[in-house]
Amino acid sequence: MAHPIDKLDMKILQMISRNARVPFLEVARECGVSGAAIHQRVQKMIENGVIKGSEFTVDVSKIGYQTCAFVGITIADMANYHRVIALLHEIPEIVECHATTGHFTLLVKIYARDNHSLMKIILERIAAIEGVSNTETCFMSLDELFVRQVSTFDI
Repeated sequence: MAHPIDKLDMKILQMISRNARVPFLEVARECGVSGAAIHQRVQKMIENGVIKGSEFTVDVSKIGYQTCAFVGITIADMANYHRVIALLHEIPEIVECHATTGHFTLLVKIYARDNHSLMKIILERIAAIEGVSNTETCFMSLDELFVRQVSTFDI
């Protein structure tokens, strides 16, 4: 059953999606409730899967990853679908994997140190997975302009 979200939950989500490190007391002051109420509501949303977690965001270019590519993957036999996804999940350079409609079965986002490293990841690790019939580098990112969580909730 879906967790019912009210206006207070939406306000909390809006604030913490902009800054996951915002103190609960600051959220409480903004929302006009106690810090304990904020903590309880956040805990409930975590338990119900509304909030999946919090994390630090690493600027990958600062640690030597200069290439970002979006690669389409075709799985010929869908009996291999879950196994292929599990093996893709083991490749640390793949940071996102999406099931898609259209030409590809999956679309993955890969960070690599450079174009040569990207080619090795695709040829030696992705294309080598039994069940992967085709890969195509759809796009290479020239610059990541912004990334955000959904935060424009109706309040």
